[in-house]
Amino acid sequence: MVKYNQIELMICVAARNLEDGSTVVVGTGAPCAASMLAQKTCSPNICILFEAGGVAPILPAMPISVGDSRTFHQAIMASSMPEIMETCQRGIVDYTFLGGAQVDMYGNINSTMIGTDHSKPKVRFPGSGGANDLASLCWRTMMMTVQDAKRFTNNIDFITSPGYLQGGNSRYEAGLPKGTGPYRIITNMAIMGFDDETKRMKVISINPGYTRKDVQDNCGFELLWADTITETDAPTESELQILRTEVDPHKYIIGR
Repeated sequence: MVKYNQIELMICVAARNLEDGSTVVVGTGAPCAASMLAQKTCSPNICILFEAGGVAPILPAMPISVGDSRTFHQAIMASSMPEIMETCQRGIVDYTFLGGAQVDMYGNINSTMIGTDHSKPKVRFPGSGGANDLASLCWRTMMMTVQDAKRFTNNIDFITSPGYLQGGNSRYEAGLPKGTGPYRIITNMAIMGFDDETKRMKVISINPGYTRKDVQDNCGFELLWADTITETDAPTESELQILRTEVDPHKYIIGR
């Protein structure tokens, strides 16, 4: 059996969710690694966009920021942040990846603060950047994160990036584009989607080495479960070879 770590599994799963020909706005880190892996394996015609303006680059190496010159390498356009955000607003972008300190059962993400006093929080995080815009306007939002009950909570301290808000039709009633919203939450333990009607988080696949009890015990709210729960496919030898030697040879991400 091929050995892999948790972040390698999450990156490989995320890459498989980016179909060929799709468009995706990414930041640096694991989302960029997943997009690079997709470009080098299952989705050679994927269109990667970076917030600072790079459109459809052929990434030669892992960028260190969204404005790194490598995000423009052999790109079809070197644009700007307003043009990237306008592209999202026009409904052209299929996917975005977001991260955060907390996520609730409706896919709302907190990347701003822990605490109740915004002026004096217990912990201050980087904030939105472009995350709110991307979560509001891209068709499908994905998140990669390690799973625990503190991170997966309904006592979310701040909604930085909207998911399905209070569930049901509340996202669309708030004025966000119909058909947009959270799509996949990819953790070290499982892969989650969202129920079509209630918009609550729903487990669709459990990762190798974990059980249904592990997944629920490491979540601060009750999860829904798909009618048929599959086991997530482990990374293949080919995926890992490309990830380790071409995408992240210096182990900036997979060495965490």
